[in-house]
Amino acid sequence: MSSNAADPDITEAGRYDILDEDGNLTRDFVDHVLSQLNAGDGQAVHDLVVPLRDEDVADLFEATPSEDRDALARVIEEQLTPDVLAEMNDYVREDIVDALPNAQVAELTSQLDTDDAVAIIEDMEEPEQEDVLARLAPEDRVAIQEALTYPEESAGRIMQRDLIAVPQHLDVGQVIDYLRDHQELTTEFWEIFVVDPAYKPVGTMMLSKLLRSARATTVREVMQEEQTLIPVDMDQEEVALRFQKYALISAAVVDEHGRLVGMITADDVVHVVQEEADEDILRLSGAGEGNINEPLRDSYSSRVRWLIANLGTALVASFIIAQFGTAIETFVALAVLMPIVASIGGNAGTQTLAVTVRAIATDQLTQSNTARTIWREISVAMLTGMTVAILAGIGAWLFYANPMLGGVIAGAILFNILIAASSGVIIPVILDRLGQDPAVSSSIFVTMITDSMGFLIFLGLAVASGLV
Repeated sequence: MSSNAADPDITEAGRYDILDEDGNLTRDFVDHVLSQLNAGDGQAVHDLVVPLRDEDVADLFEATPSEDRDALARVIEEQLTPDVLAEMNDYVREDIVDALPNAQVAELTSQLDTDDAVAIIEDMEEPEQEDVLARLAPEDRVAIQEALTYPEESAGRIMQRDLIAVPQHLDVGQVIDYLRDHQELTTEFWEIFVVDPAYKPVGTMMLSKLLRSARATTVREVMQEEQTLIPVDMDQEEVALRFQKYALISAAVVDEHGRLVGMITADDVVHVVQEEADEDILRLSGAGEGNINEPLRDSYSSRVRWLIANLGTALVASFIIAQFGTAIETFVALAVLMPIVASIGGNAGTQTLAVTVRAIATDQLTQSNTARTIWREISVAMLTGMTVAILAGIGAWLFYANPMLGGVIAGAILFNILIAASSGVIIPVILDRLGQDPAVSSSIFVTMITDSMGFLIFLGLAVASGLV
């Protein structure tokens, strides 16, 4: 990433810091920039932004209201570098790209790696997308068009085309001369890929090995034959798991014929890991993409569907309660204690569900250990359930001076926690086996089961024990 010359840790006229102790732009600084922008003082805005690094300029756009981003982009056009665009939140970048002339968008994307350029162009409307592509150099246009043919969130979308590949018959000296003589080659790489005449990867050569070997040493002697190849259509989440499992810095991407078509580096995977982790967490809560820059309409649409589904599952629990209406009227303490049973069961189910979804996402939960995992979660639920049940039972006994009531709530909590733990692991496993994303709908089913079964067990035990 490029950086501007000045240090952003300075203070502006001694009034406030630009960055806070966490490295984020301070509210005072952002407010001052916006006030100068609204006052029409473009030069003042320019002078305030000059000290910022590219990452901080991206943060400034994200902190700026959407209706002011176009004006800010025009005022600080010099600071709107390709790296600033690459660092922006997707929704904010979309606003900026929509406001920029297609010629400027083409100029900016031409300076980016292919994966970053694709991230900008893929969200554009088709006419604008075609116009921007037409303005690019032929080699850049072909690379981006090819990337757009691959599925979203696949290795083909996040891979870089700029890499170094050499045949295995060269020696170290020839490779070094090749790197020095061809200035058009990429300058950012950690290893060199070794290919056969069909351009299929046969090994890799680390830069440290290259630099510390005699010039007459052959590439075959220096290269490492063992390598991890990434299919071009592999899901990006699986790519991240490969990098984590094998501690990779970079990896070759191959097409369906095994030919080298690109590479993926660790910095690309870091973004994927964060993106996938956030996605799973937000799906579990039904918060959609959960992005504070997401349009209001999109946030409403994604969340209201989830809440309507929850309304349907809540009706199941309400129906069960209605069947015990007379018992509740007879013994009001049941109404007081019912939410405790459902709440504890829901929390226990959420704990198990979170552990299971994470295990599935990281490939820790496989067909070979599914039964053992289910039994482990049930064992944990038995221990935690007994502990909480005893505490709740004693509390209800002492508060209501009714040992039978204490026994009923203790039994209901224990059984509901066991049911919650079982459903929290079995439901996502079933969904995963059916090819569905367990993070999307598991929590709806688990919530319905823990609420409805909690009420049914508690009220059923109360009636069966003769409390009412």
